[in-house]
Amino acid sequence: MSLLEAPAFTGARLLVDLDAVAANTRTLAASTRAAVMAVVKADGFGHGAAAMARTALAAGASSLGVTSIAEAFELRAAGITAPILSWLNPVGADFSEAVAAGIELAVPSLAHLAAMPAGAHIHLHLDTGMARDGAEPHAWAALCQAARQADVQVAGVMSHLGCADSPADPANAAALAAFEGGVAVARRAGLRPRVRHLAATAATLTAPATHFDLVRVGAGLAGIDPSGTVALRGALTLKAPIVSVRRVRAGTPVGYGHTWHAPCDTSLGLLPVGYADGLPRLAGAGAQVQVRGHRQPVAGRISMDQTVVDLGDLPVAAGECVTVFGPGDGGEPTVADWARWAATIPHEIVTGLGSRLSRHTVGGAEL
Repeated sequence: MSLLEAPAFTGARLLVDLDAVAANTRTLAASTRAAVMAVVKADGFGHGAAAMARTALAAGASSLGVTSIAEAFELRAAGITAPILSWLNPVGADFSEAVAAGIELAVPSLAHLAAMPAGAHIHLHLDTGMARDGAEPHAWAALCQAARQADVQVAGVMSHLGCADSPADPANAAALAAFEGGVAVARRAGLRPRVRHLAATAATLTAPATHFDLVRVGAGLAGIDPSGTVALRGALTLKAPIVSVRRVRAGTPVGYGHTWHAPCDTSLGLLPVGYADGLPRLAGAGAQVQVRGHRQPVAGRISMDQTVVDLGDLPVAAGECVTVFGPGDGGEPTVADWARWAATIPHEIVTGLGSRLSRHTVGGAEL
């Protein structure tokens, strides 16, 4: 009997399957000849950054990526010694401590370059069409020239694809050309970066021409393929107990705003989980959970702490366990289903899971 199915089960619990993370890492690594960077930002896409990092490194990744220096420090504090790149920091960040901890840093501007301590290993970051992070194209040559003169080691050149989830989008070819042009500018400035990296999960699976020396995979570790081309395995299962069951008559309104009325005499089950735990409020109208092997609809709006389920005539008692989502092997809803019901992407679901959920990891025996 698993932990989530034990009789003592009293609250919503999130199971993290590290074997799924390992399998996804191996699938992604087999899709490229480039080195694999495991991106474990946002607490490892809600899966636990340190556990995901160790699992991915054991399964074929050779380095780690995060956004902030704080995330990188957490990995170092957990005893992880693998190379780490942090690529989103304000100019006033603690770069000296980062360098002392062996953390490589992305540099998107002259101001960031000026803030780098001597000896820093940096990755020059070029914007190739997203107008977010990265040096603007007109500022790129000056950044490369300044980096050549600075007391730093230019370890890499990086950028990001804005439309990789749609492989045929012409913006991808334009971004690839811009990146190759940016690398050429860097080399003309006398730089010799050891790694060039552009591709994230979707491009790793669909666009070999974008792989260069390194690919960055994050969502894929969590079983999310933005391109929809490869069957990766979801690593999260969320279960919750039924707190109470009540029988209601046809027409009974449920939840805030009375947006749902019982279509017939039915039973309602109450779950102690809501949008404070990461279930999107907008998903209520079409969402389902699995009860005794059956998909049953959510009744009414999802509240902060509560979700009501239409049980129909299933003989369900308080205390029984409901699967909110899982990998889908047993017909249960998946993270992708919840994303579709909420008109969002799976990334938002997994990274939005609240801290009240009791988290448990299984698998990862190779660690």
